[in-house]
Amino acid sequence: NILDDEVLIDTLADSKKTSNIIQEKVKIAEQTQARIAKVRKGYIPVAFQASQLFFCIADLASVDPMYQYSLEWFISLYDKAIFEAEKAKHLEDRLRNLNDCFTYILYRNVCRSLFEKDKLLFSFLLTTKIMLANHALDPQEMRFFLQGSTSMELLEANPYKWLTDRAWNDILAMCGMHAFADFKEFIHIQANKWEEVLNANAPLDLVNEICGDKYDAFKKLCILRCFRPDCVVPAVQSFVAEIMGTRFIEPPPFDMKECYADSKCSTPLIFVLTPGAAPMTELLKLADEMGMASRLVAISLGQGQGPIAENAIQDASDKGTWVCLQNCHLSISWMPTLEKICEEFTANDLNPNFRLWLTSEPSPHFPAFVLQNGVKMTNEPAKGMRANLLGSLLQVDAAWYETCQRKDEFKRMLFGLCFFHAAVRERRKFGPLGWNIQYVFSAPDLRISMDQLRIFLDDLRAEDPIPFAALAYLVGECNYGGRVTDDKDRRCIMNILDDFYSAMILDPEYKFSASGIYYAPPPGDLESCREYVRALPYNEGPEVFGLHDNANITCAISETNALLETALSLQPRQSSGEGKSWGETLDELARDISGRVPAAFDIERALIMFPVRYEESMNTVLTQELLRFN
Repeated sequence: NILDDEVLIDTLADSKKTSNIIQEKVKIAEQTQARIAKVRKGYIPVAFQASQLFFCIADLASVDPMYQYSLEWFISLYDKAIFEAEKAKHLEDRLRNLNDCFTYILYRNVCRSLFEKDKLLFSFLLTTKIMLANHALDPQEMRFFLQGSTSMELLEANPYKWLTDRAWNDILAMCGMHAFADFKEFIHIQANKWEEVLNANAPLDLVNEICGDKYDAFKKLCILRCFRPDCVVPAVQSFVAEIMGTRFIEPPPFDMKECYADSKCSTPLIFVLTPGAAPMTELLKLADEMGMASRLVAISLGQGQGPIAENAIQDASDKGTWVCLQNCHLSISWMPTLEKICEEFTANDLNPNFRLWLTSEPSPHFPAFVLQNGVKMTNEPAKGMRANLLGSLLQVDAAWYETCQRKDEFKRMLFGLCFFHAAVRERRKFGPLGWNIQYVFSAPDLRISMDQLRIFLDDLRAEDPIPFAALAYLVGECNYGGRVTDDKDRRCIMNILDDFYSAMILDPEYKFSASGIYYAPPPGDLESCREYVRALPYNEGPEVFGLHDNANITCAISETNALLETALSLQPRQSSGEGKSWGETLDELARDISGRVPAAFDIERALIMFPVRYEESMNTVLTQELLRFN
């Protein structure tokens, strides 16, 4: 009888107990899953912003082939942000901390691989991408700011003599947006004040004063674009600083040790070369600090160097030494081999101390895998007097700064030398008004001039006069002047140097420019000098260089066009919300242009009416011109 089978009964009882336990665990698992889903749902805003930022950096590849980043690299940065972001009890605070921390980490890591001309562009793209994702910015306003009016003719006559037709055309296009529907009346009411905007040295401040709270920060940018396109770049800087904070317009200084710390044995480190850059100096300095000076192998790539480089990498990966492959852009045929070698790198198979350093000029043939997964660096002169000065002072050693025999004179003259270095670099942006020939003044020029200044002052007795003429000759004629080939430029550089390498700089009341903003700070410690520089304006006027205010107009408009055109090229080609899509705008513009093109001339009829004859030589010219016109 089945009821007498005790083993079966015990088995059934155990099965029931096991079933009950399983059911309880399933309930617990369902509750846990629901709890996880709830927590995951709370982090959706962070995930959404991160996805927007990834596509922001993915678009940069169309700006320069060296701007490539992989999803794995992006995720590793996010993992870093999770640990570094400030903890919080409330979810909203934690989300805000995560977003802020990751956005800045991404900015720092991407910024060190960008050229100076693209750093503000990246800050602007980050800002607008986040604002568009949060619906804090109208896509139609963004499109207008980047491209302006696309109309080929004025829809309304320009009623103001002081306003150019192009500016009026942009204003008419801007008034087509809902937020600016009454802007024409607004101009009419305060026409005198708007006329002042055209001639103001600080037009953004005047726009803020006229508009007050009527328009937000981005709408004021659109207004400024219409009236003063030459002032858009400084205004974009102010806009980014207002929305994201000033740290997003202050690119981090070049720090090879930080780049090394962010790398792994399986991660190549890539120097993107620029004119005047000397990465080997910095690399040898780092190798010396890390005790790797005798374990660094440098190979300049070229014909026949591929197998040597391959053997060096294999040997270094086993022994834990460093290999630097220079000028990769000169060995295009070997790049696929380099890519294969890097793809096979795994942390388990490599010595933890191994590092592969690469240097290359921007090249479309550089391996995408290496670019996307490597640590990229550029060491380009900073943009602007403030950034240039700060970069130079950050390279100065504090102990070296404090131990000169003629301490006060040395500190003032050293600052003057750094200011001179920044000035001769920044004059390049003015084109022929700055230099007849575009010279590349590099950091070694400054370094050797600083060492010479220190040596001269250390050799002097307390009562000896400072040999300004000899110092000026070394700097102006040899160190910097050795690059200057044009006689007028040579005369110019000596005159510029005379403002800093003269007895006047020792006078506490001496100013470098008429504004009185720029001067040699009182002798103090190195950090106080850096703090003075950090307090300087982000954008300097032409008066710093001894030029007229109008000298800045041409280069400022060129900078504005470059920034807006590049940003426009990275925008999505479809509409998001109301308004015409990119394709519809182009179709309308193409039809408009096509409608304005006159019909082609009838060449056969012209030949009949004006035959080519010896007596009528002009008929030959007429026929040729008609063919070219068509």
